Amino acid sequence: MACRIADPSVFPSTGHHQRTRCQKIATLSAPCMTGSWHLTWNRLLVKGENHKKWVVPMRRTRTVQAVAAPVAPSSADSAEYRKQLAESYGLRQIGEQLPDNITLKDVIDTLPKTVFEIDDVKAWKSVLLSVTSYAFGLLMISKAPWYLLPFAWAWTGTAVTGFFVIGHDCAHKSFSRNKLVEDIVGTLAFLPLIYPYEPWRFKHDRHHAKTNMLKEDTAWHPVWKAEFDSSPILRKAIIFGYGPFRPWMSIGHWFLWHFDLKRFRSNEIQRVKISLACVFGFMVIGWPLIIYKAGIMGWIKFWLMPWLGYHFWMSTFTMVHHTAPHIPFKSSDEWNAAQAQLNGTVHCDYPSWIEILCHDINVHIPHHVSSRIPHYNLRMAHKSLQENWGKYMNEAKWNWRLMKTIMTLCHVYDKEENYVAFDQLAPEESQPIAFLKRVMPDYA
Repeated sequence: MACRIADPSVFPSTGHHQRTRCQKIATLSAPCMTGSWHLTWNRLLVKGENHKKWVVPMRRTRTVQAVAAPVAPSSADSAEYRKQLAESYGLRQIGEQLPDNITLKDVIDTLPKTVFEIDDVKAWKSVLLSVTSYAFGLLMISKAPWYLLPFAWAWTGTAVTGFFVIGHDCAHKSFSRNKLVEDIVGTLAFLPLIYPYEPWRFKHDRHHAKTNMLKEDTAWHPVWKAEFDSSPILRKAIIFGYGPFRPWMSIGHWFLWHFDLKRFRSNEIQRVKISLACVFGFMVIGWPLIIYKAGIMGWIKFWLMPWLGYHFWMSTFTMVHHTAPHIPFKSSDEWNAAQAQLNGTVHCDYPSWIEILCHDINVHIPHHVSSRIPHYNLRMAHKSLQENWGKYMNEAKWNWRLMKTIMTLCHVYDKEENYVAFDQLAPEESQPIAFLKRVMPDYA
């Protein structure tokens, strides 16, 4: 049920204002006006934002008293509201909420069987593409004058992200029918990234099983209010980490989640130790060789800068996939698998060269519907989902407004509003967020 309510922040009111929350999307109307008009409102909008950005201009302004009365929801109003909200967030489309009675199996069963087929030729072509594009990037770094190095690093960091996607397919058993081949290729693909393959695989499997589950998801969570309030030093670190440093926050996740044996089950420890030994072996042998041949500056040029480029994409892809003001994290007793995977994942289009080098990893909704789909079949699966479930899907084309929304609004967990921004809770300490609001472009 929607609610008819005149909000005093929009309309001057002499009466008491009662906030009636009947559903996430509420319809606002002023019944005392001549004629009929509607605008839409949502608790997800962060308190304190300029309302002029969110409301539809009106021809007449009258003082009304706040009222709350049930009205029948209008699909036209809801669609128009989602369209306006999507535009304000930098999204192309915000999907309707999937009905509670739809299961993930219902969604999977609509996919053509061909999307699950493993093609060895396509898989190894992807390996060849990543190896050659990475080698070309290293060549560019070796030949480029200093003022062109950022372009060479951007290419090489994006190319080595393709290594991650290949290892990612191996972890999901969608690269080869041979499990040993997948373990070997996955381990080797992750080595240049200093990522231990098995620890990442164990954690990532739980991310898929518990996507956007408040405590259990092993990817990123909103900040907990208790954590935010626990100490001034930690609060400042969190503000910087979830603010200006967010495009590299995967470095912290990599360090904290993949090297601590206490985070793994007893039956996982042996494989975790093997992966860690491989990573440390690469560091002990590979890094000294790079330094011996090219010096410390060579190590920075050829390994560190592309690695930072990879983490830029790792962080950006991850936060865009699952973070938006309207996408909730839910407790285990409220969580719905189909809603989390279909409604709680964002498809985002990037420039073609990024999509090619990263093997379509951002065609991400079908991957969360079923992780058994190889990367080269994701577009076919996405087209099928659009045909059958398109109105429930969140879609975007990468743009600055989308990034600005995530980095300046999506911070501390709130059950009612999903997120509360840092500058709403601690404005005096949120200068990094104020800085981002000033300097980040706002065009979509």
